[in-house]
Amino acid sequence: MSMKLYVGGLAYSVTEKELEAFFAEIGAVTSAAVIKDRDSGQSKGFGFVEMADVKDGQNAIKELDGKDFNGRSITVNEARPQEDRRSGGGGGSFRR
Repeated sequence: MSMKLYVGGLAYSVTEKELEAFFAEIGAVTSAAVIKDRDSGQSKGFGFVEMADVKDGQNAIKELDGKDFNGRSITVNEARPQEDRRSGGGGGSFRR
């Protein structure tokens, strides 16, 4: 069973290949994604890494959280499930 990790504090120059290679030192990486702004394409400074095994994911948290990666101290923890964004958005009218 795999484990998805949140990685925060990334330098804006970090690529998905660099992120994958950094985590591959701990264990098998299923996927690595750097989250980018949809309009500008600029990195938002965080990403997600999916480790092939839960044990590797736990080791990555223990070994890499707070470590230096490309000149920045990164945060590594288990990713929370994505919230449903379809509900709630304010498009209603304002009444006085």
